[in-house]
Amino acid sequence: MSTFEPKGRTSSVSRKTNETDITLAFNVDGTGVSELETDVPFLNHMLDLFTKHGQFDLRVKANGDIEIDDHHTVEDIGICLGQVLREALGDKKGIKRYASVFVPMDEALAQVVIDVSNRPHFEYRAEYPAQLVGSFDTELVHEFLWKLALEARITLHVIVHYGRNTHHMVEAVFKALGRALDEATSIDPRVTGVPSTKGVL
Repeated sequence: MSTFEPKGRTSSVSRKTNETDITLAFNVDGTGVSELETDVPFLNHMLDLFTKHGQFDLRVKANGDIEIDDHHTVEDIGICLGQVLREALGDKKGIKRYASVFVPMDEALAQVVIDVSNRPHFEYRAEYPAQLVGSFDTELVHEFLWKLALEARITLHVIVHYGRNTHHMVEAVFKALGRALDEATSIDPRVTGVPSTKGVL
């Protein structure tokens, strides 16, 4: 029986191409529930961490051409997640908008800084000791985050300050992403309208 019960700010999307077939549902105001079925086990693990630490609800079912590699599946899940995040936030009235979060994972330290700005921009500073975590190519972390920022129309800065274990470093990024996004999208009762002098985001 599904534990995914959308309430609050939610959205869902289906995306089917010659490379992938994805259905994704997201709840900004969730409780940390994830239902993940993708062909990329390491991404499942990272999305589960993102969901739990951001207190979101996320359901993903994705099939892709992993016989080529994981690129298309990871990229398209990033696209879909960005699209539903943007739609779920609506006019963004009352949100905090900004967040900066550091997360340690043993010897690794990652920082994620977010502006829910309606201006897509991505900066990424990370050097991993290994190119692969299991069979997962760490280049795809950049691809996922960039497409997420682009489709969600957020400014996203990700910095891995240091670390020795590549798994730990990537894990710290996804935990920090969840916590930063949770903070930036949370409602501040002191905010009237949108948090911008322009009057719109």
